[in-house]
Amino acid sequence: MKKLHLAISTNKIEESIKDYSLRFGMEPCAYVIGEYALWRTETLNVSIRQDGLCPPGSLRHLGWEDSSATEFSKEVDVNGIVWERFAAQHQADEINEICGIM
Repeated sequence: MKKLHLAISTNKIEESIKDYSLRFGMEPCAYVIGEYALWRTETLNVSIRQDGLCPPGSLRHLGWEDSSATEFSKEVDVNGIVWERFAAQHQADEINEICGIM
């Protein structure tokens, strides 16, 4: 199964979590205090992250959560947009890395 992944930069993580939780009708399934949140809906994954390299409100990257992905990959399209492809476990590993969990 493939699901579109949308990653957005923010400088208002707590306010964004409240706003997006209302929009999606659910709380994030993953949350790193003050830094990151992820929602997995039936059709779309959305993550927000405090990212000093991207202006708040901008697209960090697009991607595919793909259950058949055997490894994390990243490429840039003709428009300069970063596309990632990963399985759910790859994303979980990244979240654990953000938290400092090994």
